Amino acid sequence: MAALRGVKQKRKEQSEYFFDYSLLFIVLFLLGFGMVMIYSASSYEAFQEFGDTAYYLKKQLTAVVIGLVLMIIVANIPYQFWQRFALAGYLVAIAMVPLVKTPLGVESHGATRWIQIPGVPMNLQPAEVAKVCMILFLAVMVCKMKKSVRTMKGFLVMLAFPLPVVLEVYVLTKNLSSAIIIMGISVLMVFVASPDYKKFIVMGLIALAGAALVVYLAISVTEAAAEGEQVNFRFGRIIAWLDPESDSQNTGFQTLQGLYAIGSGGIWGKGLGQSIQKLSFIPEAQNDMIFSIICEELGLFGAVAVIVMFIMLLWRMMVIANNASDLFGAMLVVGVMGHIAIQAILNIAVVTNTIPNTGISLPFISYGGSSVMFLLVEIGMVLSVARRIQLKEL
Repeated sequence: MAALRGVKQKRKEQSEYFFDYSLLFIVLFLLGFGMVMIYSASSYEAFQEFGDTAYYLKKQLTAVVIGLVLMIIVANIPYQFWQRFALAGYLVAIAMVPLVKTPLGVESHGATRWIQIPGVPMNLQPAEVAKVCMILFLAVMVCKMKKSVRTMKGFLVMLAFPLPVVLEVYVLTKNLSSAIIIMGISVLMVFVASPDYKKFIVMGLIALAGAALVVYLAISVTEAAAEGEQVNFRFGRIIAWLDPESDSQNTGFQTLQGLYAIGSGGIWGKGLGQSIQKLSFIPEAQNDMIFSIICEELGLFGAVAVIVMFIMLLWRMMVIANNASDLFGAMLVVGVMGHIAIQAILNIAVVTNTIPNTGISLPFISYGGSSVMFLLVEIGMVLSVARRIQLKEL
């Protein structure tokens, strides 16, 4: 009997200290690979501007270290603890975005999307904070509304909450990509919580019709514009998507250079560090267009390997969500999974010119301190959910 109790106690301890090492390994691999590619893609530009080839790498490494510390802390805190801060997080998200229009706002490359917090050595992007807060808030809302989320009223209420944050991000920071991602996360979480898919089919059809209308307007306005007349910036990007060579020195320049990089890489690539397009041809190659540098240096093989790693990451999250001990934990993981999936898909689609250029970074790989830090905080939440999964007795 004593031996039997010992076995049961051992199983209980195992369930309490379960940790998803597969998920952690994939994240660490993407982070390490990302830093290698950031150095490769940015070394030339960094030397030209700052006299230090590792300038961007050092800044990213600092953000990664801070993010990993935050991830470990969050992973060791029971995820239910964050439920009490859901409303506060939502209000913080609403209040934080307008700070870009105050003296705290920091302008970079013609956009004011960051704030400088006194005493902090790096800029903070409120849109990244808003993504985490929205995942937490909607997970709590799904748990509180329960079956009522399946009704039309509940459906509309759930989609109404993200709208203030989405509008702020788009109007105040001119960041369409982050606005799309926040709304996409919200729709996905409501989609998972509601088994009635008819509403989402209708929404999808409306969205496609709206997108087609915008494309038609862009073509019509551009054709009607007199020679030399300035066309709306968004419309210009749509025209550059349809025909990059029509404005190869302006709106279509980055897209064309990215496609040249992808095409020149072939199957196996030119070799790590051997990219030509990163030599001032692709602007800010270490940011949104880093996937094109991966394709040029590592070829189709490297591109497929990166996509497979993202698929494995999402698969691990799906397993965790399916086995979470409660609905709140499952919805948290679904939100994080949606965030990474939407951002990765949109980034690759932009780089390959499948959709118009909207300036979306590749999760864990593109340069960006705020992005990687808050992504690691989200991974910490997922690991916290995974640790509370009860192992099945054999």
